[in-house]
Amino acid sequence: MISSQPKQLFDYPKYWAECYGTAPFLPMSRAEMDELGWDSCDIILVTGDAYVDHPSFGMAIIGRMLEDQGFRVGIIAQPDWNSKNAFMELGQPNLFFGVTAGNMDSMINRYTAERRLRHDDAYTPNDEGGKRPDRAVTVYTQRCKEAYKGVPVIIGGIEASLRRIAHYDYWSDKVRRSVLFDSKADLLIYGNAERPLIEIAHRIANGEEAKNITDVRGSAFLAKHALPGWKGIDSRNIDKPGKIDPIPSPYQDMTEASCETNAEDASKNAAESLATDITKAPQVIEIKDYQNKSWKDKKKPWLTTYINLPTYEQVKSNKVLYAHASRIFHQEVNPTSAKPLVQSHGDRIIWLNPPAKPLSEAEMDSVFGLPYQRVPHPSYGDAKIPAYDMIKTSINIMRGCFGGCTFCSITEHEGRIIQSRSEESILQEIEDIKEKVPGFTGVISDLGGPTANMYKLRCKSEKAEATCRKPSCVWPTICGHLDTDQTPTIELYRKARAVPGIKKVLIASGVRYDLAIETPEYVKELATHHVGGYLKIAPEHTEEGPLNKMMKPGMGSYDKFKEMFDHYSKVAGKKQYLIPYFISAHPGTTNKDMVNLALWLKENDFKLDQVQNFYPSPLANATTLYHTEIDSLKNVRKNSETVSVPKGTIQRRIHKAILRYHDPANWPIIREALTKMGLKKLIGSRPGCLVPEERRGEQNKQHYKNNGKGKNNSSGKKTSPGQRQQQSQRGYGKKPATKGKQGLTRFTENQFNDRKPKKKK
Repeated sequence: MISSQPKQLFDYPKYWAECYGTAPFLPMSRAEMDELGWDSCDIILVTGDAYVDHPSFGMAIIGRMLEDQGFRVGIIAQPDWNSKNAFMELGQPNLFFGVTAGNMDSMINRYTAERRLRHDDAYTPNDEGGKRPDRAVTVYTQRCKEAYKGVPVIIGGIEASLRRIAHYDYWSDKVRRSVLFDSKADLLIYGNAERPLIEIAHRIANGEEAKNITDVRGSAFLAKHALPGWKGIDSRNIDKPGKIDPIPSPYQDMTEASCETNAEDASKNAAESLATDITKAPQVIEIKDYQNKSWKDKKKPWLTTYINLPTYEQVKSNKVLYAHASRIFHQEVNPTSAKPLVQSHGDRIIWLNPPAKPLSEAEMDSVFGLPYQRVPHPSYGDAKIPAYDMIKTSINIMRGCFGGCTFCSITEHEGRIIQSRSEESILQEIEDIKEKVPGFTGVISDLGGPTANMYKLRCKSEKAEATCRKPSCVWPTICGHLDTDQTPTIELYRKARAVPGIKKVLIASGVRYDLAIETPEYVKELATHHVGGYLKIAPEHTEEGPLNKMMKPGMGSYDKFKEMFDHYSKVAGKKQYLIPYFISAHPGTTNKDMVNLALWLKENDFKLDQVQNFYPSPLANATTLYHTEIDSLKNVRKNSETVSVPKGTIQRRIHKAILRYHDPANWPIIREALTKMGLKKLIGSRPGCLVPEERRGEQNKQHYKNNGKGKNNSSGKKTSPGQRQQQSQRGYGKKPATKGKQGLTRFTENQFNDRKPKKKK
């Protein structure tokens, strides 16, 4: 049975090698091991990133955590994968190899949205590209096994996490197997790995074989059969195509209304509420049911029940079943009530245990309080690592995101429950930055995380949180159970900027503006003290169709936030502006939607320098929409209505070009698209036009045609957008003009024809 009460991270007895103490840097060579007095490493971590000893780099966190447990940990960073030699640099590990592609999926790191090879890599010294292979987790694992046969390999990090079951792979345009099958690793750890990895490390150190460790939350493994004592249920019995059956315990909807039951249901609900709250030790409650046995003596079949997903072979060939499997997968992410997921691949299965329990505040403080040097490993010399330069004075104050944006994979990796650090821990990190970061100027570049203003926010109802299966706490509206009071964040900001020697504390993480307007004092604090002229926010679109498929709020929230932000900026005597981000070619977006968005941009005098097309990252909800063209955000039916999905080089390029309506290079393609859409009236020099008419001698049309024949696009393959949401640069705006200045008309379904735009009043 899977453990329900997790052991605290720092309650394990230390491994015997703790006598060697703390290493200044985790060693990357035999010479460094000799200086530390080590004859071998207990654990060797292989990563696709340069080794930066900073808590924003996954391998640094994992390495320091294992070191704190008493293990001798070595790092092999960005090895030459063409042979096994580089993987033998530190010798054979006594316990296991830990493998990750790095802070990014290697395919997203190496290729653009248009499937073109990148020539740079922000996680590599001097921004040099080509220092990691395609599908790095698989390649690194194979080399480790070639180097030392019989040594266990445990894979983790963002790439392994988001490829843990059968998934659509954008770069090959097909459904691929779980990365466990391709890599042949012994175990997979998904999500933030501290809790499961520490438990597994100690169990291997105590003599257990990795292949026999099957009960750790947050882990996955391969097997020939289901585990003994477990009973499987078909996923289609939980969420049938065309019909949603009542969900059995422990998935009962624990709303306030459902808690007010009549006397006839009292005993049943009491039993189910105990079943769902497995974080607490069972209490002895006498219930007049089940022959008057006490609760602790009753059988609890739901605790040994797993869900059978459609097989790899089925989801590979049947898009309805793929959409259904994706829907079930995204429902089973609650660490309190989720069941194990099982998916067959041929004659074997992958068993996916429920997510690990979130870290407590004390555990988060301990993780971020480990002895990081906060600089790159000395072996890199004076080489610049762009990713480090970006975050060297930033502080991660929390983990997780309950926003549920379909294009983002943060929720699939870190979960929906916010894990926050204490004020004391964060303020101590500011002191560490002052002491350790070379050339520190007194400016903290960010206090944030996946979302800047979710610090210490969570569900106000323990019962609701324990059983909730909703994909978002803030869409389509903010849940009534969600605590939206951002006072703790305000107090943290004020204490941080009061630290001696700190000149400015900026907020660079994305601000969830629909939450921000719930606490006007937060917007005031933000605009008055924590913006350096421009604040990046992400409406993503202006139209209801794509916004619904993104699970993002409407523009009403944006308008209200902008009004507050402008007001408080003016009161503070500052000229500050919002920089909105937008996505083009997202599933659910039509040509009409893109034209209306462009009209909004022109009306507000925004000229986007860089635009990102939608990038289908593994396991994201929007990737399911892209692949299947079925709305998996609703109950999946055999005859489900299709979702409009811009696919193919030409269609995606049109959407991207429309967003850059101001660029003359895009005018030919925009004119052609507007003409086909019956919107010639938007071509001209009048105030309501989007682009000017073609001028004599204009050569941009031929220029566009030439660009459209690039060697990576000549086959007409589908294209997709750039890096992870928080790293992409989708646009920089100019000062917004007064609303209504351009007098542009938005087009609805009935109005989308060749008619003259009416000037706004």
